[in-house]
Amino acid sequence: MKKATIYTRKGDNGTTTLAGGEKVDKDCIRVEAYGTIDELNAHMGLLAAAVQHDGLRSEIDAISNNLFIVGGYLACGNADATPIPSEAIERIEAQIDALDTTLEPTRSFLLPPCTEAAARANVCRTICRRAERRIVTLSKNAAVDPLIAGYVNRLSDYLFVLSRILSRGNEKFVEKHWK
Repeated sequence: MKKATIYTRKGDNGTTTLAGGEKVDKDCIRVEAYGTIDELNAHMGLLAAAVQHDGLRSEIDAISNNLFIVGGYLACGNADATPIPSEAIERIEAQIDALDTTLEPTRSFLLPPCTEAAARANVCRTICRRAERRIVTLSKNAAVDPLIAGYVNRLSDYLFVLSRILSRGNEKFVEKHWK
C-alpha cells in the first residue's frame, strides 16, 4: 500500500473539505469550532505531560479522547453524526465534585496559577471557553447537539477546579474589587 501524501495543495485556495464531504472556507464558523477543539486537545497533551499524578493524567487522557469525539462531530457538518455520550458529562461532573471537596472556598477572583501544571490547566480552560463561544455561534446557524455545548461548558469548570488542585494550595486571590 502506498503511503498517503501529507500535502494535497487542495486547500491552497482557502477552502477545506468537511468530514461529510462538503467544501467550505477555512474561516467558516464550523472550522473555527472544531479547530478550537483541536487546539484545546493539543494543550491538553501539554497539560498531561506536566501532571505528575497518574489518576489525574488518566482523566486528562479520557478527556482528550472525548475531545476527538467532539471535534469529529463538529467536523461532520450533519445532524446524523454521533455526539458525545451523556455519560461523559456525568463523569466530568463527578470529577469536579470529587476534586472540589478538597478545596477551600474561593474568597475572590483568582490570579493566574503559580505552578506550571496549574498554568497549563488554566490555559486549557481559556481555550475551552473560546471553543464554547465558537460552538454557540455555530449553533445559531446549524444544528448542534446540546450535549456538545454541555460537555464543553462542564469541561471548562473541570479545568478551573483542576487548576486550583494543581496550584497545591498556593493560590493567589485578587485583593481589590472594582465597582
